[in-house]
Amino acid sequence: MLIFKKSLFPVLLAALLSVGCQTVQTTGGGAVGVDRGQMMMIPASDIEQASSQQYQEIISEARSKNLLNRDARQVQRVRQVASRLIPQTGNFRRDAPGWKWEINVLKSDELNAWCMAGGKIAFYSGLIDRLGLSDDEIAAVMGHEIAHALREHARERVSKSMATGLGISVAGALLGVGEVGQDLMGSVAKVTFELPNSRLHETEADRIGVELAARGGYDPRAAVTLWTKMASQSSGAPPQWLSTHPSHDSRQKDLAEYAARVMPIYEQARRR
Repeated sequence: MLIFKKSLFPVLLAALLSVGCQTVQTTGGGAVGVDRGQMMMIPASDIEQASSQQYQEIISEARSKNLLNRDARQVQRVRQVASRLIPQTGNFRRDAPGWKWEINVLKSDELNAWCMAGGKIAFYSGLIDRLGLSDDEIAAVMGHEIAHALREHARERVSKSMATGLGISVAGALLGVGEVGQDLMGSVAKVTFELPNSRLHETEADRIGVELAARGGYDPRAAVTLWTKMASQSSGAPPQWLSTHPSHDSRQKDLAEYAARVMPIYEQARRR
């Protein structure tokens, strides 16, 4: 049994951090220029495994309650959009088109959608029904959520949580301890469903999202109309899904600017 003095813990932790932390480029910049380096403390494979397990639990529960893919036409629409966006993920990272993508629609009144690590997508029917989304607007939502997975924002946020927590999970992860367990699954669930994304992550997802939509042949300007619809459903304040974004006006301005930047890509895709 090893016993460390408390005074040695900061030194040990610093050593672990220096070994475990790495700066990675998860994506190419694309036309929108999102290419920030990210500090990661946990292997991508661990996050993908935990995300897959969490996703299967959610899908299994929805199936047991008869809340999975209730509307065949709606599911077909969502999957058709996905079939056009997924091949375009290769413009940001070469491995992404080969992920084990899954796309499902959950019967719920919530205005929500998400994409977990490795391409595990869920759309909530309320988002489509309550907002009357067009296919272009579905692509805006999906592009935004796929962008979070491409940028590995969940992995980055779990890494930050580990670094600031200074707990045993840090040492365990950096020393390569064992299998993905309940703690990691819980962390993935927390950053996916409970904690809002940072403004930086949301802005990156917005910008990559409009480019993915454009490359798939969907009008990137629909991201602006989507935001207007979302704001109208929330009494002037954005729902939790978008709660960390800048103000309505500044977000619309940024979306409009980046949609204009990728319009030539959209027009070329439409010609094809």
